Parts: sequence; structure tokens; C-alpha cells
Amino acid sequence: MTKNSVINSKYAELAMLLGMAFSVFCAGFCGFAEDYRDITQTVFRLHILANSDSEEDQSLKLKVRDAVLEENSDIFEDCKSAEEAAAAAREHIDEIKSSAEKVLAENGAGYGAECGIAKMRFDDRVYGDMTMPAGEYLALRVTLGDAGGKNWWCVMFPPLCLPAVSGEDAEEVFSPEELDILEDRENYECRFYFLELLEKLGNKE
Repeated sequence: MTKNSVINSKYAELAMLLGMAFSVFCAGFCGFAEDYRDITQTVFRLHILANSDSEEDQSLKLKVRDAVLEENSDIFEDCKSAEEAAAAAREHIDEIKSSAEKVLAENGAGYGAECGIAKMRFDDRVYGDMTMPAGEYLALRVTLGDAGGKNWWCVMFPPLCLPAVSGEDAEEVFSPEELDILEDRENYECRFYFLELLEKLGNKE
């Protein structure tokens, strides 16, 4: 066997090994991407945007949060999915808006509230022991006044931000694979990076 033949043979072996490694990576990444999409479709979020970043408006935002959660928690008691939670919020949207505007009126705010259901882009955020990955989620959106201030968010379904919720709720909704992604983000940083990059490239088309 000539020297060139040996070199070509080694390159062929290396190419085969790289191809096998890439195939394994792609298989794992595809499974990860599917679990990631399942998470974004399984979660229904609450998003409250303050009128401004003034201390008063930020304080009002939190008071609105408390009222919306405390006065409307029973709306979501029997929901078994993000879609059901969104439908319940949509059906009771006037009541939710009334809860928010009552707080604003009681505190002498010179502005009102708007409420609606929207598909929204969220950055990744830490929530207790979990990190919700960046992506588009269905959300109950409450905007106060000019909606020019910092936001507050939580997870309405599974009901992680509602009163008297046990830590078992997430386990009942998410699969073991999804919980692994939510609770151990460090091990998936590279995959999150590539997935978010692919999403950005797709949005530019």
C-alpha cells in the first residue's frame, strides 16, 4: 500500500467517524428540540407590563399582580393544558381586567389596564429551581397605562404562580425529559444556543 493510499484511508476513517459523531449529535439534538417545543407549547404565562419604571408604577404593577392572581385563581382550577388555561382566561378576560383596574383606581393611578391573550417572545428566565427557555409562549398579557416600564411574569399553567400550589404540579405536566431541560440548563447551554440561532435565522427568512 502506498503512502498516499494510507493517508487517504486514514482520512476516510476520520470522515466516517466524524459522520457517525454528527449523526449521533443530530439525533440527540432533534430529540432535545422536540422536548423544547413541547415545553413552549405546554406553558401558559402571565405577563404584566408596568406603566413606567417609576417606583410608584412598579409598586402598582406588583399590586395588580397580586389582585389578578388572588381574585382569579379559581378560573384556572380545572385546566389541564395551556390551551385550556388560555381559553379560561379569554372567557373571563373582563373579570381579570376589572381586577387590575380596581387596583389602579384604588391607588389613584391616572391610567387604566388592557388585557388579552397573545403569543409572545420571552427571553430565558430563571423561575425558582427552573429556567424557562427562550421562545414563543401563549400568555395572558396585562399592560398598564403606557406600558413603558419593566415587566413581571410567571407561569399560570402549570400553576406555578398561583396560591396554594404544590411542587408536584410541574411533575404532573412536564415529562422527565422536559423537567431535565428546565432544571439543568447548564448541560444544555450549547443546544439552546444553536436552537435559538436557528430560530433567529428562520425569522429572518
